[in-house]
Amino acid sequence: MSIYLSMQRVRFSSSAGYEQFKMVFGDVQNHLKKHPGFLHLTWWVHPDDPTWFNEISMWTSKEAIKSWHMDTYHKHAKEWAARGAIMEDIITNFESTSTRLLRVCPCCGLVADRAFDLAREQAELAAPCPKCGFNFPTLPETKGSSNAVYQDARGVPGESLPP
Repeated sequence: MSIYLSMQRVRFSSSAGYEQFKMVFGDVQNHLKKHPGFLHLTWWVHPDDPTWFNEISMWTSKEAIKSWHMDTYHKHAKEWAARGAIMEDIITNFESTSTRLLRVCPCCGLVADRAFDLAREQAELAAPCPKCGFNFPTLPETKGSSNAVYQDARGVPGESLPP
């Protein structure tokens, strides 16, 4: 299955604009989790330039992200941002047709390099080492200057999926 990725780099017109954006953005994860086709969103401050902010969202199809862009909540947030909070906004879209997972178990040293289903990212990352059973750490959703929201395509946030 292909995955549709949307990357956005944003520069705000002022620090006050960013603070206002965080209030609007604070509820986006609740809307995304209900949206069909949503998989993942990460938002962070650019490490080399703190005036730039980066976002990557992952979707099960182009139609899913188009549907999100037509969502009332998203449209109102974009309209609000365009009224002065955002100074620059660069959006790039990609289609991912294959994903690989490279892991080295810190306990037994098993090296795994395999294709995996990005639509089952959380379930795949939560799978233990097949040789020794080591449980690889997974990242929880975060809040603060960096945010991450996860959801497997066929699952409920926070639940593992059967293989």
